[in-house]
Amino acid sequence: MASLDPEQAPNATAVSELEKLNLALEMGSNVMLYLDDIQHTHPEFLQKFISLCDGTRRIEGVWKGETKTYDMRGKRFCVIMAGNPYTESGEAFKVPDMLANRADIYNLGDILSGMDDQFALSYVENAMTSNPVLAPLATRDMEDIYKLIDMARGSNVATTDLSHDYSGAETTEITDVLGKLFVIQDVVLKINQQYIASAAQDDKYRTEPAFKLQGSYRNMNKMTEKVSAVMNDQELMQVIDDHYLGEAQLLTTGAEANLLKLAELRGNMNEDQLHRWEAIKKDFLRNKTMGGDDAEVGGKVVAQLADLVSGVNALSPKNGAEVKSAPAASESSIAEILDQLSAAIKDAAPVVNVVNQPVPGIDKVLTVLADSLEHSIMPLVRNMDKKLDIDLRTHDKMTDVLHQLRSLKEELGNGSLDPPGE
Repeated sequence: MASLDPEQAPNATAVSELEKLNLALEMGSNVMLYLDDIQHTHPEFLQKFISLCDGTRRIEGVWKGETKTYDMRGKRFCVIMAGNPYTESGEAFKVPDMLANRADIYNLGDILSGMDDQFALSYVENAMTSNPVLAPLATRDMEDIYKLIDMARGSNVATTDLSHDYSGAETTEITDVLGKLFVIQDVVLKINQQYIASAAQDDKYRTEPAFKLQGSYRNMNKMTEKVSAVMNDQELMQVIDDHYLGEAQLLTTGAEANLLKLAELRGNMNEDQLHRWEAIKKDFLRNKTMGGDDAEVGGKVVAQLADLVSGVNALSPKNGAEVKSAPAASESSIAEILDQLSAAIKDAAPVVNVVNQPVPGIDKVLTVLADSLEHSIMPLVRNMDKKLDIDLRTHDKMTDVLHQLRSLKEELGNGSLDPPGE
């Protein structure tokens, strides 16, 4: 959906939503237009609101089949949009730049700073209607809900303090269900925090795959409806496992990595999962260094050369200082780097076909690489050669002394030399 015209909507639901949107524009004043889940909308649809958010305060709408230009200058009218950083398929979502520059952007995690307890409790409050035991509480005094929550947490609250008349069995069942919701709440809250942290991180700075599982009210409600007071801990954990297994399967890619990260967050990762997770993170960093799966062969080779230069720069002597460390360690490090580079080039098996002029600036890149190799590797090799030459001359000298001592011993044993003092 990329238009505000209901006639261009793809289905009846979209038609109804666009009619409501245009009604808000037609009303004009004292209106708050709220657009939820904008990550599912088309970028072109969001661009329709750019002119409404800048100084012109105008927007093109469609009312009763006719196109109209709405001028909101001087009117009490606001637009609120809410969405997630990722779509349901796991693709990254981005608000158009021109719209983002004209709007106030708020991150839920930043807004709720200092209100962690209230936000955590909102998971339970929003999920009550999804559970048959807790649903009746939604129509009663809210103070009863908070007192029952305190009871479930172990506080001493008299049932006479409740405004509604609850039997002992009913109170016990409610508090048991609430106690299990606290376990789910803790897991969902951790997932939500990791989701926000991952979404805020730039891809080029990641050290592990992006975390795309969500800890939303929807997730909380889905699991809450399956909770009963007679469940044991294992059954409750299975409810959480099954739910997020299904959520992960909705992702186009990264289901395994997201489930392993979830196990790490929950603290129930076994040894096999731990080894697998470490391997995935290691491969992730290696692939990122190589430029990703879509990088061309030339780019991968240049990335390897850049790593080689960085590694050699760390090993090379500075200000003409001699290498004081053992040459074997330096040779081993360089040999390992060269082997990795050789393997990368061999695996890539580049085939060069000149079909066009070189990319502008490639000569500068090659010049920098050549200078780095000349001023980093060659000084290091020369210093190592000097050290090896000194060691070799010392070894030859010691061998010569040893031969002289043995010759002297043999002459003394044969009596060809008179002992001292005779």
